[in-house]
Order: sequence, then structure tokens, then C-alpha cells
Amino acid sequence: MELKPKYGLFTAFTMIVGIVIGSGIFFKADDILTLTGGNIALGALAFAVAAIAIVFGGLAFAQLASLTDSPGGLVAYAQEFGSRRLACAAGWFQTFFYYPSLISVVSSVVGVYLALLFGQDWSLGTQVLVGGGFLLLCYLYNTLSPKFGGAFQRLSSVVKLIPLLLFAAVGMLFGDPSSIVPPQTGSAFAALGWTAALAPIAFSFDGWIVATSIAHEVRDAKRNLRIALIAAPLLVLAIYLLYFVGVSCYLGPERVMALGDAHIDVMAGDLLGPWGAKAVLVFVLISVMGTVNGLVMGSIRMPHALALRGMVPGAATLERVNARLDIPIPSAILSFAASALWLGLHYWSQRGGWLPNADLSECTVAFSYLFYMAVYFLLIRLFFRGKAGGWVSGVLIPLLATLGGLLILAGGTHNPLFWPAAAVVTAVLAAAVWRYGGPVSRAGGIRP
Repeated sequence: MELKPKYGLFTAFTMIVGIVIGSGIFFKADDILTLTGGNIALGALAFAVAAIAIVFGGLAFAQLASLTDSPGGLVAYAQEFGSRRLACAAGWFQTFFYYPSLISVVSSVVGVYLALLFGQDWSLGTQVLVGGGFLLLCYLYNTLSPKFGGAFQRLSSVVKLIPLLLFAAVGMLFGDPSSIVPPQTGSAFAALGWTAALAPIAFSFDGWIVATSIAHEVRDAKRNLRIALIAAPLLVLAIYLLYFVGVSCYLGPERVMALGDAHIDVMAGDLLGPWGAKAVLVFVLISVMGTVNGLVMGSIRMPHALALRGMVPGAATLERVNARLDIPIPSAILSFAASALWLGLHYWSQRGGWLPNADLSECTVAFSYLFYMAVYFLLIRLFFRGKAGGWVSGVLIPLLATLGGLLILAGGTHNPLFWPAAAVVTAVLAAAVWRYGGPVSRAGGIRP
């Protein structure tokens, strides 16, 4: 039932960088400019504000990672330092809402960029079908060869930095810096309408928490995961700001907004010609695939983490680990089923099943910060019990992380699907906590 340590510091570091940097920044830049009225400076400010959540959130979770080796990441921290009920709610949310919603969106983007790469005008259905094919492949090789999954994560994390740094440098050197206009009084800045941009930025920044799901499989986790959670978010923030400002200055905010997700293809063509643009798209495609890969690596282990605690139906089966592969295969199958279901929901929502172009994953990302903030509170409580280091690491950092989380949550409420999604999530989690969140599972016969 125990998973063995198999990953080092570089894998933990690239898991954060490789998941966070991978897709969101490439297809959310136009959304951010639209929501800030085309104001580049305001978009950069929104990035900096949203970064409060990831930078200080990473620091807070790094502190918790240094206190325990228990498997499950967020679930482990919630149970060990909080309560079984909180752990149950967090585990169900991550397993059935957070991971699969992100995986469904990002895997569909694989189809988008493959269509661009081959110059095809694929329908939404074809894009989702192609993305689903890669998703199945990703689950297969992460289950049958977890070391390959880790190697691909490291490779894709290095590859994805190439187009980001290239476009950032070119934009800064040859772009129009006069397009960076400070927000004026009476503008969207004064009305705080720009906070709506925090939702797509939160999506672009999201995924850093996934690294904690493999904490118990990282060698010397208390040291290595702490370093990764501190260094990776800072690198991500620097690269995001450089890329966003560089691309916006080079193409101009109006052109970025008009081109939408295709802006990176157009910029690559302008700079490098048609073959150079194809090469850049290959880098971007690998980048997006790396994000899917990292999310799948984390998601595969979540049903297993719940099963070890008797917090899910069929726990006796889901907690089994294949001795030869060192992977919980039943857990991986359940994770794939949840992701496939969400891929269907994503397709339906993009077809206008709820609202045209409404992004369900932005809702789950925003909602996830409620759990993060609950864990930040637990860290503060540990400080006052003399178990969480000094005042800075035990109080100031979790308070700043909470501030960042509140801003992300506020930005997420602008999504028209947020409140309906919140109602569904709350109902499901309440039922899960009622059945599996007690001191002894009501399912009977399951190890608490």
C-alpha cells in the first residue's frame, strides 16, 4: 500500500514549473488584456497581485511540507494539522473537481495547438477528441512507466521556457514600450473592474499545489519539496511578467485581443517565418503536454490518498499498489474516468451548454483557494502552539497567502458559472463529509 520515494528535487521543481507554465499563459494573455481594457500596465499589476497567492502560498505549504511525510499533499496537511472532515472535503474536491476540471481544459488545448501546427481548421469536437486521445496516452504511460512520466515532466519543463524567454526578449527589445500606459483615474482601475482578470491569471498560475501530492515519493521530501515550493513560484512570476509585457508590446494589446489564442502563432510567424513558427508551436505543444502530464501525475494518486484514509467508496480496492510498477492502478483508473467525464462537460459548456465560452475550470481554481486558506489558518494555529517556526513563517506568510487567496476568490466570482458551480461542489462535499468524514467511516469495514 505504500509508494516508494522515486523522485528528486529537480522533478519536484519541474513539476511545479512544468504545470504552472504550460498552457494558461499562452491562451489567457488575450483574456487578461480584454478584462483590463487593453491596458498592459494594469495586466502586469494583476499578475503581481495574483502572484501574492502563489508565492506566499508556496512558502506556507513549504513550511507544512517540512513538518510531515504523510501521503496526500493538501489532504495530509488538512488531516494531520486540522481535522478528518476538512481532509475529506479537500480530498473529494481535488479528486473529483479540481484535478479533472483542469486536466479536461488543458488536454483539449493539445487539440487546439495540434490543429494550428498542421494548419487544420478542426471543429471543437475534433479538438476535444484529439485532446482526449493524448489524455488516455498520458494516463497509460504514467501508470505503466511512472519513471517515464517523471522524465517527460523534466524535459517538457525545460523545453517550454524556450518560446517564453524568446518572445519576452524580442518583445522587450523590438516592441513598442509606449504601449505600456499607466492606468488612469476613472478607468477600469478606479472601478476595480480589472479584478476580473485575476480569474484567468489564477488559471495561468495554478498547479503549484500538485507537487505536494507526490511529497511522499520525493527523496528527502522535507528539504527538497520546501526548496521547490519556494524557488519555482518566484521563477514562474518573473517569466510570466516578461512574457506578457513582451508579447503585448511587440504585437500591441489590440492585436493580441483580436487574435485571441492564435497570437503566439502570429508572433512566431512574424519573427521566424512559417517554418520558425512551426518550430515554436512544437515547443508550445510540448509545453501544454507537460502540463497535462504533471496534472495526471498528481491526479493518479488522489483516490489512493483518500482510500488510505477510508474516505471513498471501494477503499480496499483503491488503496492497492502494484508492486512491480509502484503505482496504484485502481486509483489511476478512477482518476481517468473522472477526467474523461469532465472532458465531456468541458465540450458541452464550450458548445454553449451553459454559457458560451464559460470556463468551468476557472471556478474550481478559485474555489480551491478556500481550502488553501483553511490550511493557512492551520499553520497560524501551529505557530501559536509553538510548532511552526518564527513569526514570519508562522503568521506573516500565511496571512499574505490568505490575502492573495481572497483576491483570487473575488476574481473568480466574476465568472457567471461560479455560484452554480459552488452550489454543486458544496452539496457533493457535504454528502462526502457526512458519509466518510467521521472518526470511523460509515461505509463499514474500511480502515479509518
